[in-house]
Amino acid sequence: MTERLTIRRPDDWHVHLRDGAMLEAVAGHTARQFARAIIMPNLTPPVTSIEAAKAYRGRIMAAVGDAPFTPLMTCYLTDGTDPAELERGYAEGVFTACKLYPAHATTNSAHGVTDIRALTAVLETLQRIGMPLLIHGEVTDKSIDIFDREAVFVERVLTPLVRDYPGLKIVLEHITTAEAAAFVAEADHPIAATITPQHLLINRNALFDGGLRPHAYCLPVLKRETHRVAVRAAAVSGSPRFFLGTDSAPHVVGAKESGCGCAGIFNAPFALEAYARVFDEEGALDKFEGFASEHGARFYGLPLNEGTVTLVRGDAEVPASIGAGETAVVPFLAGTNVGWRFEG
Repeated sequence: MTERLTIRRPDDWHVHLRDGAMLEAVAGHTARQFARAIIMPNLTPPVTSIEAAKAYRGRIMAAVGDAPFTPLMTCYLTDGTDPAELERGYAEGVFTACKLYPAHATTNSAHGVTDIRALTAVLETLQRIGMPLLIHGEVTDKSIDIFDREAVFVERVLTPLVRDYPGLKIVLEHITTAEAAAFVAEADHPIAATITPQHLLINRNALFDGGLRPHAYCLPVLKRETHRVAVRAAAVSGSPRFFLGTDSAPHVVGAKESGCGCAGIFNAPFALEAYARVFDEEGALDKFEGFASEHGARFYGLPLNEGTVTLVRGDAEVPASIGAGETAVVPFLAGTNVGWRFEG
């Protein structure tokens, strides 16, 4: 049995660092474990310009201090996004990718895209310059059951998108269903997917375990056990199309434990430990380095990181809460023993 696991320093290909006091409180948790991270742009107001991305990157760097960490900035797509701004930002190394939120799909997505078919000029530009499109893959039609919105998105939106733009690099973010996992694995297209620790470890029963559990609520929402098993199989398969993306999304306790609780799970403090637990349970620790440290970098065309990190099997109690006051957050797996410790 493996007691110590040393891997190349990993990256987080999907994280929410928020802004202001919350940014100051949470950024260090990501920088402690990861060399780079794709930073989500759904602030208020969203990051829609080169100048806004530069300014946000500066605030992140100030928050992490001397940590050897590189934030990779993204542009929030709207119906009015200027393709020339994307191309210039990508050429200047400000934007690493752009993010498509269907309008009203999740936190701070009100400014998102109302109809992807109206983005022809943007999509043609992305395809031409090789800039990745990161997609929150859910339809927002209220007539569609919330547990089916990812599968319907794959059928109605993603399938024609890859047909019409065969060279467009796509990352389907935080996949949660067997349909999404199969599509990414089998598509004759430059497409990949990020996978979160929560969608590997818990299913939708966790939302109602002895009562309503707001800290297990995220979007895309947790699905049936059959979907968790399918996504888990994709993660540990060794396929280069699947890689680590925590979707760590902190909300202050009061915003979660309210009459209309926010969607988002804060998993950054014990992210690598949680992933290691999954790969260990599946007898796939030999595939963990690829998932955490190699597949994402290669898909984005970036160099692999130098240096290593080490995880050790053993007790690691996740605290009931982290922070205080306006930055008090309940972490994923709070109050449990995750079974692996990060040594750095």
